[in-house]
Amino acid sequence: MPVIAGEKGLQLNEQTLSMRLERVAAHVPAGARLADIGSDHGYLPVALMGRGVISAAVAGEVALTPFHAAERTVRESGQDLRITVRQANGLAAIEPEDRITAISICGMGGETIRDILDSGKTRLSGQERLILQPNGGEQPLRQWLMENGYRILCEELLRENRFDYEIIVAERAGSVLYTAEELYFGPLQMQARSPAFLDKWQRMLRQKQKNLASFARARQAIPEDKMQDIARQARWITELLA
Repeated sequence: MPVIAGEKGLQLNEQTLSMRLERVAAHVPAGARLADIGSDHGYLPVALMGRGVISAAVAGEVALTPFHAAERTVRESGQDLRITVRQANGLAAIEPEDRITAISICGMGGETIRDILDSGKTRLSGQERLILQPNGGEQPLRQWLMENGYRILCEELLRENRFDYEIIVAERAGSVLYTAEELYFGPLQMQARSPAFLDKWQRMLRQKQKNLASFARARQAIPEDKMQDIARQARWITELLA
């Protein structure tokens, strides 16, 4: 079994993914036909195929170096008949004959994930489960999901290597409406109030308060709307934690 040097020097192979990718993997339905967009080294589809979770996969990667890395990972795993590696931008990696039932997009900003989904809308059948792991920018991503009729089925927050990672799982469900606060915090996260969630927002509140204090001391004028935006977020967080 090939062993691959993974992120932060972890040894990753078919059995071992980073904690973040393990949590993403847990939301992929059994028997799914997966498109992993921005697949990097192709660890996720290779691991899931090796465990017998998925029946087929496409690993899409736009940049040449990770595309070749994914090709190598898939070839060395002996799964090149069931995992197709394609160099393509975003959802352009998906063809109708792939009959994709789940799409994972991990490890990029929420705005980037939103733009990938928006520019690739014609490639979505509306039957797929979306498993998204944004690095920040969760609010605009949730906004896109709501505006496009996707209901959030599950949300997770985990802390790894001193970063907070959120996982958002959504499926098309017709009309969905979330409040501004739900888009900001995550509707299910707000209900569950996990220790990781509360810890994150305590850290965020300290950061917002620090920003507001430094703005107050700053010589140059800070745009009023920016000040109000941060003050509103600080107020939301304070109410959430109360």
